[in-house]
Amino acid sequence: MPQMTEIRWHARGGQGAKTGSLLLAQAAAMEGKYSQGFPDYGPERMGAPMRGFTRISDEPIRLHCAISEPEMVVVLDDTLLSMVDVVSGTPVDGGLIVVNTLKSGADVRRELKLEGRKIFTIDATGIAINEIGRPIPNAPMLGALIKVSGLLSLDTVKDQLTKKFSHGFKPEVLEGNLRAIQRAYEEVVAE
Repeated sequence: MPQMTEIRWHARGGQGAKTGSLLLAQAAAMEGKYSQGFPDYGPERMGAPMRGFTRISDEPIRLHCAISEPEMVVVLDDTLLSMVDVVSGTPVDGGLIVVNTLKSGADVRRELKLEGRKIFTIDATGIAINEIGRPIPNAPMLGALIKVSGLLSLDTVKDQLTKKFSHGFKPEVLEGNLRAIQRAYEEVVAE
């Protein structure tokens, strides 16, 4: 039976959720899958809460709307945990939540008063600062998501990032992003 996976990204403007959602969709296309990646925001300013969406499927995707019942949620800013219902619509059995935080998965679960679902944590901002020199957590969050979901090959994601960033970015920025993806892939922690 064909399967479609829906992923919702929660972030603040400027943290790279739009780029992350698009890059993941483009990497899925490189693996021969059908995909969509798009943001959901209005005239908000840098730092305002926003969402991004990614769909990956074995068959053509005919939906063109926001994702209200995602199997996976990626949270790029843990301050949103108390502001936005980031887990809304996720299945209790099998839902997957990846959070950029210094908190433990157990702390995140308590904060959200969450039953079920799998929680994974990663210090994506710390990795981004160390590897890229800027607190933009989208690349490390991609690495963490790929590890915990098994959706795509890590090499495919790195190849897509290289393709996208090889023009217009300094080589050290590209290399830093590739290291950040790899580190998060290795360092993401399950609750």
